[in-house]
Amino acid sequence: MTTFDDRERSFEAKFARDDELAFRVTARRNRLLGQWAAAEMRLTREEGDAYATALVHADLEGGGDDDVVRKLVGDMTAAGLDHDEATVRRALATQMIEARRQLMEAQ
Repeated sequence: MTTFDDRERSFEAKFARDDELAFRVTARRNRLLGQWAAAEMRLTREEGDAYATALVHADLEGGGDDDVVRKLVGDMTAAGLDHDEATVRRALATQMIEARRQLMEAQ
């Protein structure tokens, strides 16, 4: 093996770790965001857990923050809340920070 091969494998491993970490952060963020939304909609604990799980799965199916934001705005509007897209995006950013913090503490 050459040093170049070792470096290439090292970069590939780092890329895979970074990709996995990004996935875990996004999934955790979506769970936290779902819990925030459930509290705002005054769902029970069980309903909130189910809602947070559904939000994580919805993002996996659609992929991308815009789908998550649209779902949350729609659900909150249906629940009679006046939360616009800007409010949801602020919550999204806040929960992203919290998700990273939680995962960094867990390591």
